[in-house]
Amino acid sequence: MKQLIIILIILNVLPSAAQQSITLEECYTLVTENYPLVKQSQLMEVQNKLDVDVISISKLPQFSLDAQATYQSDVIEIPIPNANIESLNKDQYRATLSVNQLIYNGGLTNASLKVKSAQLKTRQKQVEVSLYQLKQQINQLYFSVLLVQESELLLNAKQTLLQAKLKEVQSGIKYGVILPSSDKILEAELLKIRQQFQGLESNKITLIETLSSLISQPLNASTLFQNLLIETRLQTELTRPELELFQLKKEEIENSESLMSKQNAPKLLGFATGGYGNPGLNMLDNSFQTFYTVGVKLNWNVFDWNSNRKQRKSISINKDLVDTETEIFTLNTNIELNKQLKEIDKIENFITSDLDIINLRKEVLQTAESQLRNGVITSSAYVTELTNLYEDENTLVKHKIELQLTKANYNAIKGQ
Repeated sequence: MKQLIIILIILNVLPSAAQQSITLEECYTLVTENYPLVKQSQLMEVQNKLDVDVISISKLPQFSLDAQATYQSDVIEIPIPNANIESLNKDQYRATLSVNQLIYNGGLTNASLKVKSAQLKTRQKQVEVSLYQLKQQINQLYFSVLLVQESELLLNAKQTLLQAKLKEVQSGIKYGVILPSSDKILEAELLKIRQQFQGLESNKITLIETLSSLISQPLNASTLFQNLLIETRLQTELTRPELELFQLKKEEIENSESLMSKQNAPKLLGFATGGYGNPGLNMLDNSFQTFYTVGVKLNWNVFDWNSNRKQRKSISINKDLVDTETEIFTLNTNIELNKQLKEIDKIENFITSDLDIINLRKEVLQTAESQLRNGVITSSAYVTELTNLYEDENTLVKHKIELQLTKANYNAIKGQ
């Protein structure tokens, strides 16, 4: 007998143990891991690596192969009588292989690599900002599901109470203590509760499916959404990723300025060319021959009418624009935080009032139960008082969930 009892206990515990549950923090983590936008960050890294490889190639020797065949209408002749110098052929041929090696370019290549690195960090941070901005959307969905869960619990409690009261009423009718048809009112109210359950379930499924799509995690109507107490830290600095993004934008601008300043730096290259053609370098030798040239070349744009300096000044203005963006963002965020704090205070006051109202409603309902049992009031009057209590309890639950949602939004706005 004891073994049977143990088996039954295990069978009852297993379903609840296997029930899927999820927390708000887990939703945050899942959306940053699975949202399609995350793929962009990986693609940016691949793209940046390709761009860096292309820039780095400028440090390697550059090879070029040229070949040409021409026919000229006229050629150079030596106007010396009896010189016995053969004239050049009008058809000429040449093939050359050239090598150019960058020796010095004023740090232009390294500056270009720094710009690419800064651009990658900025773009990846922009992805992080976009993902972070999904937090408030997740908050809305998550706490809406929580509200449905709590509403279902309250509705279930009301249903249980009405079912028990229906049995009492039916017994009272049987013994003539309570008026006939009083049970019909309770039965009608129970049917309404079933409709309310259907409406809540439908709404819950829609919310869960939307959240499931957002975090790419399978969720269903049986998933337990945990209602953990959310605390707010009021005296902390803003830690939003947008602020880091603004800083990275300024660093990118500074790197672009550095790159621009090196555009006019002198460039020194070594080169070598080897070839085979007719004629070769000796224009007086009218035959196929090999040849080569080697040397160094300096290229320096000494004067550009201050074009480079003006471009750098234009780029520098972007830093002031970013500072303005930062100031505007900080101002608007602090305004929104203040609104959230006022909302938290308002809801906390509502909750205090809700508790007082519910205590009064319970006293009224206890009196109504006694009066119904003794046939003093009708079932309709009792249902009215029970519904009043249920609605006030539902209001309390709604305010508690709203308080948690507002705190979660405050934390998201703050960057916590």
